[in-house]
Amino acid sequence: MSVRDITMYIDGQPVASQSQEWRDVVNPATQEVVARVPFCTAEEVERAVASAKTAFKEWRKVPLGKRMRIMLKLQALIRDHAGELAALITEEHGKTLPDAEGEVGRGLEVVEHACSITSLQLGELADNAANEVDVYTMHQPLGVGAGITAFNFPIMLPCFMFPLAIATGNTFVLKPSEQDPSSTMRLVELAHEAGIPAGVLNVVHGGPDVANQIADHQDIKALSFIGSSHVGSLLYNRSAAAGKRMQAMMGAKNHCVVMPDANRSQAIDSLLGSAFGAAGQRCMANSVVVLVGEAREWLNDIVEGARSMKVGPGTQRDADLGPLVSPQAKERVERLITAGEKEGAKLMVDGRGCTVDGFPKGNFVGPTLFADVTAEMTVYREEIFGPVLCVVNVETLDDAIAFINANPNGNGTSIFTNSGWVARRFETDIDVGQIGINVPIPVPVAYFSFTGSRGSKLGDLGPNGKQAIAFWTQTKTVTARWFEPENVSSGINSTISLG
Repeated sequence: MSVRDITMYIDGQPVASQSQEWRDVVNPATQEVVARVPFCTAEEVERAVASAKTAFKEWRKVPLGKRMRIMLKLQALIRDHAGELAALITEEHGKTLPDAEGEVGRGLEVVEHACSITSLQLGELADNAANEVDVYTMHQPLGVGAGITAFNFPIMLPCFMFPLAIATGNTFVLKPSEQDPSSTMRLVELAHEAGIPAGVLNVVHGGPDVANQIADHQDIKALSFIGSSHVGSLLYNRSAAAGKRMQAMMGAKNHCVVMPDANRSQAIDSLLGSAFGAAGQRCMANSVVVLVGEAREWLNDIVEGARSMKVGPGTQRDADLGPLVSPQAKERVERLITAGEKEGAKLMVDGRGCTVDGFPKGNFVGPTLFADVTAEMTVYREEIFGPVLCVVNVETLDDAIAFINANPNGNGTSIFTNSGWVARRFETDIDVGQIGINVPIPVPVAYFSFTGSRGSKLGDLGPNGKQAIAFWTQTKTVTARWFEPENVSSGINSTISLG
Protein backbone atom coordinates (compact mmCIF):
# COMPACT_ATOMS: atom_id res chain seq x y z
CA MET A 1 0.00 0.00 0.00
CA SER A 2 1.45 3.38 -1.01
CA VAL A 3 1.81 6.06 1.67
CA ARG A 4 0.71 9.51 0.51
CA ASP A 5 2.47 12.68 1.57
CA ILE A 6 0.06 15.35 2.78
CA THR A 7 0.75 18.74 1.22
CA MET A 8 0.11 22.27 2.35
CA TYR A 9 -2.23 24.41 0.26
CA ILE A 10 -0.95 27.91 -0.48
CA ASP A 11 -1.76 30.37 -3.28
CA GLY A 12 -4.36 28.01 -4.70
CA GLN A 13 -1.93 25.10 -5.15
CA PRO A 14 -0.83 22.02 -3.22
CA VAL A 15 2.68 22.73 -1.93
CA ALA A 16 5.16 20.19 -0.57
CA SER A 17 6.50 21.13 2.84
CA GLN A 18 10.24 21.38 3.39
CA SER A 19 9.85 20.52 7.06
CA GLN A 20 12.20 18.00 8.66
CA GLU A 21 9.45 16.88 11.04
CA TRP A 22 6.76 14.52 9.76
CA ARG A 23 4.19 12.34 11.53
CA ASP A 24 2.58 9.13 10.37
CA VAL A 25 -1.18 9.08 9.75
CA VAL A 26 -2.38 5.64 10.82
CA ASN A 27 -5.50 3.60 10.09
CA PRO A 28 -6.79 2.99 13.64
CA ALA A 29 -8.36 -0.36 12.74
CA THR A 30 -5.20 -1.88 11.26
CA GLN A 31 -2.27 0.33 12.40
CA GLU A 32 -1.21 0.65 8.77
CA VAL A 33 0.49 3.92 7.90
CA VAL A 34 -1.66 5.49 5.17
CA ALA A 35 -0.09 8.95 4.95
CA ARG A 36 2.60 11.28 6.29
CA VAL A 37 1.82 14.80 7.43
CA PRO A 38 4.39 17.58 7.86
CA PHE A 39 4.75 19.86 10.85
CA CYS A 40 5.20 23.04 8.86
CA THR A 41 8.03 25.45 9.49
CA ALA A 42 7.46 28.96 10.80
CA GLU A 43 8.44 30.30 7.37
CA GLU A 44 5.77 28.15 5.69
CA VAL A 45 3.09 29.43 8.07
CA GLU A 46 4.22 32.99 7.31
CA ARG A 47 3.91 32.25 3.61
CA ALA A 48 0.32 31.02 4.06
CA VAL A 49 -0.67 34.08 6.08
CA ALA A 50 0.99 36.41 3.57
CA SER A 51 -0.89 34.71 0.75
CA ALA A 52 -4.19 35.21 2.57
CA LYS A 53 -3.36 38.84 3.38
CA THR A 54 -2.58 39.63 -0.25
CA ALA A 55 -5.67 37.85 -1.55
CA PHE A 56 -7.91 39.76 0.88
CA LYS A 57 -7.32 43.03 -1.00
CA GLU A 58 -9.28 41.74 -3.99
CA TRP A 59 -11.51 39.08 -2.40
CA ARG A 60 -13.21 41.58 -0.07
CA LYS A 61 -14.40 43.47 -3.18
CA VAL A 62 -15.90 40.41 -4.90
CA PRO A 63 -19.69 40.83 -5.20
CA LEU A 64 -21.91 38.86 -2.86
CA GLY A 65 -23.58 37.14 -5.80
CA LYS A 66 -20.29 35.72 -7.02
CA ARG A 67 -19.37 34.46 -3.55
CA MET A 68 -22.81 32.87 -3.35
CA ARG A 69 -22.33 31.07 -6.66
CA ILE A 70 -19.00 29.63 -5.48
CA MET A 71 -20.71 28.25 -2.38
CA LEU A 72 -23.48 26.80 -4.54
CA LYS A 73 -20.85 25.03 -6.64
CA LEU A 74 -19.05 23.79 -3.53
CA GLN A 75 -22.18 22.25 -2.02
CA ALA A 76 -22.82 20.43 -5.30
CA LEU A 77 -19.26 19.09 -5.36
CA ILE A 78 -19.50 17.89 -1.75
CA ARG A 79 -22.68 16.01 -2.64
CA ASP A 80 -20.98 14.43 -5.65
CA HIS A 81 -17.94 13.37 -3.59
CA ALA A 82 -19.68 12.51 -0.31
CA GLY A 83 -18.76 8.83 -0.52
CA GLU A 84 -15.11 9.61 -1.18
CA LEU A 85 -14.96 12.04 1.73
CA ALA A 86 -16.63 9.57 4.08
CA ALA A 87 -14.21 6.80 3.10
CA LEU A 88 -11.24 9.05 3.90
CA ILE A 89 -12.75 9.88 7.30
CA THR A 90 -13.21 6.20 8.09
CA GLU A 91 -9.71 5.28 6.95
CA GLU A 92 -7.95 7.80 9.18
CA HIS A 93 -10.40 8.44 12.03
CA GLY A 94 -12.00 5.00 12.36
CA LYS A 95 -15.65 5.97 12.69
CA THR A 96 -18.11 3.77 10.85
CA LEU A 97 -19.02 4.62 7.27
CA PRO A 98 -22.65 5.50 8.15
CA ASP A 99 -21.35 7.81 10.86
CA ALA A 100 -18.81 9.35 8.46
CA GLU A 101 -21.51 9.87 5.85
CA GLY A 102 -23.59 11.63 8.48
CA GLU A 103 -20.65 13.89 9.28
CA VAL A 104 -20.30 14.88 5.63
CA GLY A 105 -24.01 15.71 5.64
CA ARG A 106 -23.66 17.98 8.66
CA GLY A 107 -20.75 19.79 7.05
CA LEU A 108 -22.77 20.15 3.87
CA GLU A 109 -25.53 21.90 5.85
CA VAL A 110 -23.13 24.71 6.73
CA VAL A 111 -22.05 25.17 3.11
CA GLU A 112 -25.71 25.27 2.12
CA HIS A 113 -26.25 27.95 4.76
CA ALA A 114 -23.34 29.94 3.30
CA CYS A 115 -25.18 29.88 -0.04
CA SER A 116 -27.58 32.40 1.56
CA ILE A 117 -24.82 34.97 2.06
CA THR A 118 -26.63 37.52 -0.11
CA SER A 119 -29.29 37.67 2.62
CA LEU A 120 -27.11 36.91 5.65
CA GLN A 121 -24.76 39.85 5.14
CA LEU A 122 -27.43 42.51 4.68
CA GLY A 123 -27.23 45.60 6.84
CA GLU A 124 -30.05 47.70 8.28
CA LEU A 125 -31.41 51.08 7.19
CA ALA A 126 -33.41 53.72 9.01
CA ASP A 127 -34.74 56.02 6.33
CA ASN A 128 -35.11 59.62 7.53
CA ALA A 129 -33.98 58.84 11.08
CA ALA A 130 -33.78 62.61 11.50
CA ASN A 131 -34.63 65.43 9.12
CA GLU A 132 -33.20 64.20 5.80
CA VAL A 133 -30.74 61.99 7.68
CA ASP A 134 -30.44 58.27 6.96
CA VAL A 135 -28.66 55.79 9.28
CA TYR A 136 -27.52 52.42 8.03
CA THR A 137 -25.14 49.58 8.86
CA MET A 138 -22.72 47.56 6.78
CA HIS A 139 -21.23 44.19 7.74
CA GLN A 140 -17.74 44.12 6.31
CA PRO A 141 -15.06 41.40 6.44
CA LEU A 142 -12.26 41.55 9.01
CA GLY A 143 -9.30 40.40 6.92
CA VAL A 144 -7.43 37.13 7.41
CA GLY A 145 -9.26 34.54 9.50
CA ALA A 146 -7.94 31.21 10.78
CA GLY A 147 -9.25 27.90 12.04
CA ILE A 148 -7.76 25.11 14.16
CA THR A 149 -9.78 21.89 14.26
CA ALA A 150 -9.86 18.71 16.35
CA PHE A 151 -9.51 15.20 14.92
CA ASN A 152 -13.00 13.96 15.67
CA PHE A 153 -14.83 15.67 12.78
CA PRO A 154 -12.31 16.32 9.98
CA ILE A 155 -15.01 17.47 7.53
CA MET A 156 -17.69 19.02 9.73
CA LEU A 157 -15.39 21.18 11.85
CA PRO A 158 -13.60 22.87 8.92
CA CYS A 159 -17.07 23.48 7.46
CA PHE A 160 -18.00 25.18 10.75
CA MET A 161 -15.26 27.68 9.94
CA PHE A 162 -14.07 28.55 6.46
CA PRO A 163 -17.26 28.57 4.31
CA LEU A 164 -18.94 31.40 6.22
CA ALA A 165 -15.65 33.19 6.84
CA ILE A 166 -14.88 33.20 3.12
CA ALA A 167 -18.46 33.90 2.05
CA THR A 168 -18.44 37.06 4.17
CA GLY A 169 -15.34 38.30 2.32
CA ASN A 170 -12.47 37.16 4.55
CA THR A 171 -9.52 35.03 3.53
CA PHE A 172 -8.51 32.01 5.59
CA VAL A 173 -5.68 29.88 6.98
CA LEU A 174 -6.75 26.43 8.19
CA LYS A 175 -4.79 24.06 10.43
CA PRO A 176 -6.55 20.68 10.45
CA SER A 177 -5.77 17.90 12.88
CA GLU A 178 -2.55 16.08 12.09
CA GLN A 179 -4.23 12.78 13.00
CA ASP A 180 -6.64 12.59 10.04
CA PRO A 181 -5.95 15.36 7.50
CA SER A 182 -6.72 13.65 4.17
CA SER A 183 -10.48 14.26 4.09
CA THR A 184 -9.93 17.92 5.03
CA MET A 185 -7.42 18.32 2.21
CA ARG A 186 -9.83 16.78 -0.27
CA LEU A 187 -12.50 19.24 0.91
CA VAL A 188 -10.08 22.13 0.28
CA GLU A 189 -9.37 20.81 -3.23
CA LEU A 190 -13.11 20.77 -3.92
CA ALA A 191 -13.39 24.34 -2.63
CA HIS A 192 -10.83 25.48 -5.18
CA GLU A 193 -12.53 23.48 -7.89
CA ALA A 194 -15.69 25.40 -6.98
CA GLY A 195 -13.93 28.65 -7.82
CA ILE A 196 -12.32 29.98 -4.65
CA PRO A 197 -9.44 32.14 -5.91
CA ALA A 198 -5.79 31.54 -5.13
CA GLY A 199 -4.79 32.68 -1.66
CA VAL A 200 -8.32 32.92 -0.27
CA LEU A 201 -8.11 29.49 1.43
CA ASN A 202 -4.74 28.18 2.63
CA VAL A 203 -3.80 25.10 4.69
CA VAL A 204 -0.85 24.45 6.99
CA HIS A 205 -0.17 21.49 9.27
CA GLY A 206 1.48 20.99 12.61
CA GLY A 207 1.19 20.83 16.37
CA PRO A 208 1.38 23.34 19.23
CA ASP A 209 4.09 25.47 17.61
CA VAL A 210 1.98 26.12 14.52
CA ALA A 211 -1.16 26.71 16.59
CA ASN A 212 0.68 29.21 18.77
CA GLN A 213 2.09 31.01 15.74
CA ILE A 214 -1.43 31.38 14.34
CA ALA A 215 -2.76 32.69 17.67
CA ASP A 216 0.10 35.18 18.02
CA HIS A 217 0.06 36.43 14.44
CA GLN A 218 -0.79 40.11 14.12
CA ASP A 219 -2.08 39.77 10.56
CA ILE A 220 -4.73 37.19 11.55
CA LYS A 221 -7.77 39.08 12.78
CA ALA A 222 -10.01 36.24 14.02
CA LEU A 223 -9.43 32.64 15.09
CA SER A 224 -11.95 29.80 15.44
CA PHE A 225 -10.86 26.83 17.56
CA ILE A 226 -12.58 23.54 18.37
CA GLY A 227 -10.73 21.13 20.64
CA SER A 228 -9.65 20.48 24.21
CA SER A 229 -10.22 22.93 27.06
CA HIS A 230 -6.53 23.09 27.94
CA VAL A 231 -5.40 24.03 24.43
CA GLY A 232 -8.39 26.29 23.85
CA SER A 233 -7.72 28.32 26.99
CA LEU A 234 -4.05 28.79 26.11
CA LEU A 235 -4.84 29.87 22.55
CA TYR A 236 -7.62 32.17 23.72
CA ASN A 237 -5.21 34.05 25.99
CA ARG A 238 -2.58 34.29 23.25
CA SER A 239 -5.17 35.53 20.76
CA ALA A 240 -6.38 38.17 23.20
CA ALA A 241 -2.80 39.37 23.68
CA ALA A 242 -2.47 39.66 19.90
CA GLY A 243 -5.68 41.70 19.69
CA LYS A 244 -7.70 39.21 17.66
CA ARG A 245 -11.20 37.84 18.02
CA MET A 246 -11.49 34.22 19.05
CA GLN A 247 -14.21 31.64 19.49
CA ALA A 248 -13.12 28.52 21.37
CA MET A 249 -15.49 25.57 21.61
CA MET A 250 -13.93 23.25 24.14
CA GLY A 251 -14.46 20.36 26.56
CA ALA A 252 -17.72 18.88 27.70
CA LYS A 253 -19.41 16.46 30.04
CA ASN A 254 -22.87 16.09 28.57
CA HIS A 255 -25.82 14.66 30.45
CA CYS A 256 -28.94 12.85 29.29
CA VAL A 257 -31.85 13.04 31.74
CA VAL A 258 -34.41 10.24 31.55
CA MET A 259 -37.78 10.82 33.20
CA PRO A 260 -40.01 7.89 34.18
CA ASP A 261 -42.70 8.95 31.68
CA ALA A 262 -40.35 8.84 28.66
CA ASN A 263 -40.83 6.45 25.76
CA ARG A 264 -38.67 3.64 27.12
CA SER A 265 -37.33 1.99 23.97
CA GLN A 266 -36.85 5.27 22.12
CA ALA A 267 -34.97 6.85 25.02
CA ILE A 268 -32.67 3.86 25.57
CA ASP A 269 -31.83 3.49 21.88
CA SER A 270 -31.10 7.21 21.66
CA LEU A 271 -28.86 7.44 24.69
CA LEU A 272 -26.88 4.34 23.68
CA GLY A 273 -26.30 5.75 20.21
CA SER A 274 -25.26 9.08 21.66
CA ALA A 275 -22.89 7.59 24.22
CA PHE A 276 -21.20 4.97 22.04
CA GLY A 277 -21.50 6.22 18.46
CA ALA A 278 -18.14 7.31 16.98
CA ALA A 279 -16.64 5.33 19.90
CA GLY A 280 -17.66 8.21 22.17
CA GLN A 281 -15.28 10.61 20.41
CA ARG A 282 -17.76 13.47 20.13
CA CYS A 283 -17.77 16.71 22.07
CA MET A 284 -21.57 16.39 22.07
CA ALA A 285 -21.73 12.74 23.18
CA ASN A 286 -24.02 12.14 26.14
CA SER A 287 -21.56 10.40 28.41
CA VAL A 288 -23.71 10.64 31.56
CA VAL A 289 -27.27 9.38 31.89
CA VAL A 290 -29.25 10.74 34.83
CA LEU A 291 -32.10 8.39 35.75
CA VAL A 292 -34.84 10.21 37.64
CA GLY A 293 -37.00 8.37 40.20
CA GLU A 294 -38.51 5.18 38.86
CA ALA A 295 -36.49 5.44 35.66
CA ARG A 296 -33.64 3.82 37.61
CA GLU A 297 -35.49 0.55 37.01
CA TRP A 298 -34.42 0.84 33.36
CA LEU A 299 -30.78 0.15 34.22
CA ASN A 300 -30.85 -3.52 33.22
CA ASP A 301 -32.31 -2.66 29.81
CA ILE A 302 -29.59 -0.05 29.27
CA VAL A 303 -26.94 -2.59 30.27
CA GLU A 304 -28.30 -5.20 27.87
CA GLY A 305 -28.44 -2.63 25.10
CA ALA A 306 -24.78 -1.71 25.68
CA ARG A 307 -23.76 -5.38 25.64
CA SER A 308 -25.55 -5.95 22.35
CA MET A 309 -23.72 -3.22 20.46
CA LYS A 310 -21.32 -4.44 17.80
CA VAL A 311 -17.71 -3.31 17.62
CA GLY A 312 -15.91 -3.50 14.29
CA PRO A 313 -13.83 -1.63 11.73
CA GLY A 314 -15.40 1.48 10.28
CA THR A 315 -15.78 -0.19 6.89
CA GLN A 316 -18.14 -2.76 8.42
CA ARG A 317 -21.52 -1.12 7.95
CA ASP A 318 -23.34 -3.09 10.60
CA ALA A 319 -20.84 -2.09 13.29
CA ASP A 320 -22.21 0.26 15.93
CA LEU A 321 -18.82 1.67 16.81
CA GLY A 322 -15.31 1.49 15.42
CA PRO A 323 -11.86 1.91 16.95
CA LEU A 324 -10.48 4.85 18.87
CA VAL A 325 -8.29 7.17 16.86
CA SER A 326 -4.92 6.07 18.33
CA PRO A 327 -3.25 3.59 20.71
CA GLN A 328 -2.70 6.51 23.08
CA ALA A 329 -6.42 7.25 23.12
CA LYS A 330 -7.16 3.59 23.85
CA GLU A 331 -4.64 3.50 26.68
CA ARG A 332 -6.13 6.63 28.25
CA VAL A 333 -9.70 5.36 28.09
CA GLU A 334 -8.77 2.00 29.60
CA ARG A 335 -6.79 3.75 32.35
CA LEU A 336 -9.84 5.83 33.24
CA ILE A 337 -12.03 2.72 33.30
CA THR A 338 -9.61 1.18 35.79
CA ALA A 339 -9.74 4.36 37.88
CA GLY A 340 -13.53 4.16 37.94
CA GLU A 341 -13.38 0.63 39.33
CA LYS A 342 -10.92 1.62 42.04
CA GLU A 343 -13.04 4.59 43.11
CA GLY A 344 -16.13 2.46 43.66
CA ALA A 345 -18.22 2.92 40.52
CA LYS A 346 -20.06 -0.30 39.66
CA LEU A 347 -18.69 -1.66 36.37
CA MET A 348 -21.70 -3.22 34.65
CA VAL A 349 -20.17 -3.57 31.15
CA ASP A 350 -16.41 -3.70 30.63
CA GLY A 351 -15.08 -2.79 27.18
CA ARG A 352 -11.41 -3.37 27.97
CA GLY A 353 -9.66 -6.17 26.15
CA CYS A 354 -12.05 -5.90 23.23
CA THR A 355 -10.91 -7.86 20.16
CA VAL A 356 -12.27 -7.89 16.63
CA ASP A 357 -11.68 -10.86 14.32
CA GLY A 358 -9.25 -10.01 11.55
CA PHE A 359 -8.14 -6.74 13.18
CA PRO A 360 -5.82 -7.76 16.03
CA LYS A 361 -4.00 -4.41 16.12
CA GLY A 362 -7.06 -2.17 16.15
CA ASN A 363 -7.58 0.44 18.86
CA PHE A 364 -10.84 -1.13 19.97
CA VAL A 365 -12.59 -0.49 23.28
CA GLY A 366 -16.06 -1.92 23.65
CA PRO A 367 -19.07 -0.20 25.18
CA THR A 368 -18.44 0.36 28.88
CA LEU A 369 -21.05 1.23 31.50
CA PHE A 370 -20.66 2.32 35.11
CA ALA A 371 -23.57 2.47 37.58
CA ASP A 372 -23.72 4.27 40.93
CA VAL A 373 -21.45 7.07 39.70
CA THR A 374 -21.02 10.15 41.87
CA ALA A 375 -19.75 13.63 41.03
CA GLU A 376 -16.46 13.10 42.88
CA MET A 377 -15.34 10.16 40.74
CA THR A 378 -12.69 10.55 38.04
CA VAL A 379 -14.91 8.92 35.41
CA TYR A 380 -17.43 11.69 35.99
CA ARG A 381 -15.04 14.62 36.30
CA GLU A 382 -12.88 13.77 33.26
CA GLU A 383 -14.01 14.05 29.66
CA ILE A 384 -13.15 10.46 28.73
CA PHE A 385 -13.69 10.83 24.97
CA GLY A 386 -14.34 7.14 24.59
CA PRO A 387 -17.23 4.64 24.72
CA VAL A 388 -17.87 4.97 28.46
CA LEU A 389 -21.33 5.75 29.88
CA CYS A 390 -21.80 6.79 33.51
CA VAL A 391 -25.19 6.23 35.17
CA VAL A 392 -26.30 8.58 37.95
CA ASN A 393 -29.50 8.15 40.00
CA VAL A 394 -31.49 11.09 41.41
CA GLU A 395 -34.94 11.37 42.94
CA THR A 396 -36.46 14.40 41.21
CA LEU A 397 -36.21 16.69 38.22
CA ASP A 398 -34.92 19.42 40.55
CA ASP A 399 -32.12 17.09 41.64
CA ALA A 400 -31.20 16.39 38.02
CA ILE A 401 -31.09 20.09 37.13
CA ALA A 402 -28.98 20.90 40.18
CA PHE A 403 -26.57 18.04 39.43
CA ILE A 404 -26.03 19.15 35.82
CA ASN A 405 -25.70 22.84 36.69
CA ALA A 406 -22.99 21.99 39.24
CA ASN A 407 -20.78 20.61 36.46
CA PRO A 408 -18.29 23.21 35.18
CA ASN A 409 -19.08 22.48 31.52
CA GLY A 410 -22.14 23.54 29.58
CA ASN A 411 -21.86 22.18 26.05
CA GLY A 412 -25.00 20.09 25.62
CA THR A 413 -27.68 18.19 27.50
CA SER A 414 -30.83 16.24 26.69
CA ILE A 415 -34.02 15.20 28.43
CA PHE A 416 -36.40 12.40 27.53
CA THR A 417 -39.96 12.94 28.69
CA ASN A 418 -43.54 12.98 27.46
CA SER A 419 -44.39 16.00 29.62
CA GLY A 420 -44.34 19.42 28.00
CA TRP A 421 -44.28 21.03 31.45
CA VAL A 422 -41.18 19.04 32.45
CA ALA A 423 -39.45 19.84 29.16
CA ARG A 424 -40.17 23.56 29.50
CA ARG A 425 -39.02 23.61 33.12
CA PHE A 426 -35.80 21.86 32.09
CA GLU A 427 -34.99 24.19 29.20
CA THR A 428 -35.66 27.23 31.39
CA ASP A 429 -33.62 26.26 34.44
CA ILE A 430 -30.73 24.30 32.94
CA ASP A 431 -27.49 26.28 32.53
CA VAL A 432 -26.29 24.60 29.33
CA GLY A 433 -25.91 26.11 25.88
CA GLN A 434 -27.55 23.40 23.74
CA ILE A 435 -30.57 21.40 24.82
CA GLY A 436 -32.24 18.37 23.30
CA ILE A 437 -35.82 17.40 24.10
CA ASN A 438 -36.26 13.76 23.12
CA VAL A 439 -33.17 14.36 20.92
CA PRO A 440 -29.93 12.74 22.12
CA ILE A 441 -27.28 14.93 20.45
CA PRO A 442 -28.59 18.51 20.31
CA VAL A 443 -26.26 19.90 17.64
CA PRO A 444 -28.41 22.57 15.98
CA VAL A 445 -28.90 22.78 12.24
CA ALA A 446 -26.42 25.09 10.55
CA TYR A 447 -28.67 28.13 10.31
CA PHE A 448 -28.78 28.19 14.11
CA SER A 449 -25.62 28.99 16.05
CA PHE A 450 -23.58 26.50 18.09
CA THR A 451 -24.11 27.81 21.61
CA GLY A 452 -22.11 25.94 24.24
CA SER A 453 -21.66 27.80 27.52
CA ARG A 454 -19.63 28.09 30.72
CA GLY A 455 -16.43 25.99 30.68
CA SER A 456 -17.24 24.62 27.23
CA LYS A 457 -16.92 27.95 25.42
CA LEU A 458 -14.71 31.01 25.37
CA GLY A 459 -15.82 34.03 23.35
CA ASP A 460 -19.27 35.50 22.97
CA LEU A 461 -20.03 34.22 19.48
CA GLY A 462 -20.17 30.61 18.34
CA PRO A 463 -19.94 28.93 14.94
CA ASN A 464 -22.80 28.84 12.42
CA GLY A 465 -26.02 30.80 12.21
CA LYS A 466 -26.24 34.54 12.87
CA GLN A 467 -23.46 34.47 15.44
CA ALA A 468 -20.96 33.31 12.81
CA ILE A 469 -21.85 36.21 10.53
CA ALA A 470 -21.27 38.61 13.43
CA PHE A 471 -17.99 36.88 14.33
CA TRP A 472 -16.49 37.07 10.85
CA THR A 473 -17.56 40.68 10.13
CA GLN A 474 -17.29 44.12 11.64
CA THR A 475 -20.29 46.43 11.70
CA LYS A 476 -19.98 49.97 10.42
CA THR A 477 -22.76 52.44 11.11
CA VAL A 478 -23.15 55.35 8.69
CA THR A 479 -25.10 58.51 9.41
CA ALA A 480 -25.63 60.36 6.10
CA ARG A 481 -27.21 63.60 4.99
CA TRP A 482 -27.11 64.90 1.40
CA PHE A 483 -27.78 68.41 0.09
CA GLU A 484 -28.67 69.83 -3.24
CA PRO A 485 -25.52 71.49 -4.59
CA GLU A 486 -26.88 75.01 -4.41
CA ASN A 487 -27.78 74.61 -0.70
CA VAL A 488 -24.33 73.60 0.48
CA SER A 489 -22.92 76.21 2.88
CA SER A 490 -20.73 76.51 5.91
CA GLY A 491 -23.59 77.83 7.95
CA ILE A 492 -26.45 76.23 9.82
CA ASN A 493 -27.14 73.58 7.15
CA SER A 494 -23.72 71.99 7.82
CA THR A 495 -24.73 71.02 11.35
CA ILE A 496 -26.56 67.73 11.68
CA SER A 497 -28.97 67.32 14.56
CA LEU A 498 -30.41 63.97 15.47
CA GLY A 499 -32.70 65.56 18.02
